[in-house]
Amino acid sequence: MPGFELFGDKERKEVQDVMDSGVLMRYGFDDLRNGHWKTKELESGLSQRMQSKYTHVVSSGTAALTVALASAGVGAGDEVIIPTFTFVASFESILALGAVPILVDIDDTLTLKPEAVEKAITPQTKVVMPVHMCGSMANLYALKAICNKHGLLLLEDACQAIGGTYNGKPLGSIGDLGCFSFDYVKTITCGEGGAMITNNHDYYENAHKYSDHGHDHMGNNRGAEEHPFLGYNFRISEMNAAVGVAQLARLDEFLAIQKRNYTILREALSNIPEVVFRTVPDGGEENYSFLNFFMPTEELAQVAHQELIEAGVDGCFYWYDNNWHYYKKWEHLTNLKSLGKLPKDVQEALPDYSKADFSESDKWMSRNISCLIKLGWSEEETVARANTMAEAIKASI
Repeated sequence: MPGFELFGDKERKEVQDVMDSGVLMRYGFDDLRNGHWKTKELESGLSQRMQSKYTHVVSSGTAALTVALASAGVGAGDEVIIPTFTFVASFESILALGAVPILVDIDDTLTLKPEAVEKAITPQTKVVMPVHMCGSMANLYALKAICNKHGLLLLEDACQAIGGTYNGKPLGSIGDLGCFSFDYVKTITCGEGGAMITNNHDYYENAHKYSDHGHDHMGNNRGAEEHPFLGYNFRISEMNAAVGVAQLARLDEFLAIQKRNYTILREALSNIPEVVFRTVPDGGEENYSFLNFFMPTEELAQVAHQELIEAGVDGCFYWYDNNWHYYKKWEHLTNLKSLGKLPKDVQEALPDYSKADFSESDKWMSRNISCLIKLGWSEEETVARANTMAEAIKASI
């Protein structure tokens, strides 16, 4: 998801504005700013692009998830349903609040299986958190119906899927809350950064206070601000936000390149009968940051992945054996390895994931290969890559 590939004069100009003012903090120092409020500008741009009333920008995607959950009152003992295929930040943000991550199976969308979600609901469940992995989405209407039925919140983790849509609505804007990441290897980047969006005024008010030590941000005298509740520090700097301002303005440019390159690769692999592509829910359009496909068996997927490596095709991942993204290698979660004592609520309520049956997820992940789409490839390079990939996969069958 390499927005970092296309840095240029637009990003430098926004950063120079901050350097010229000398104000790197998003709050205060009004007289020194020369009218530059890069974080506010980024928030305004995101609200417009994401069709959302409120946006709060923070220091990372992980921070965005943590702040979003906290803003909705999620705390000790509350259960949050997440998929087995995600990034470790999903459960880290939950554990940071003393809440309990409940892993459930995925389906051929590579995201939450709605039937598995419904089975996992208990009286302690408060949030369903679909994670739009590798640029594509969960069946959001099915999940939203489940949440409405049980009185649960829907929080979209769209950190890997900015620019994707579902029935014409931006991913992240369909749930009660949505989160994005702008780290160095996301579709658009701040270097480090993230954002929470919502149409709920109370959640927004809670979020901007919670992420800045509980400051209420009333008036223009920071030293005189009140603290209505406890908070932490998840602020982004103006320098990071400045990069994000320029990158957000280029989002359509990046998406168009990704779609072109994705389409070339997909068309080449479509001629291989054994290749089946991930399911995108009806009405959904992914952001084309990854091309995901299934091989007929686990063994063939492993052989195909090795053939791609030997053919010199970089950026193709076999997530089934990946330490970051699939539950099998999350020993620190399974064994509750922590520097300090975890809350009693977590210790007592967390399922024993060493004994969990996620064979439904294994069925899909063990056969999946995921190939990133770079912005820096020319059309000719992408065609050559597509042909190499097709030949490598054919050689594995």
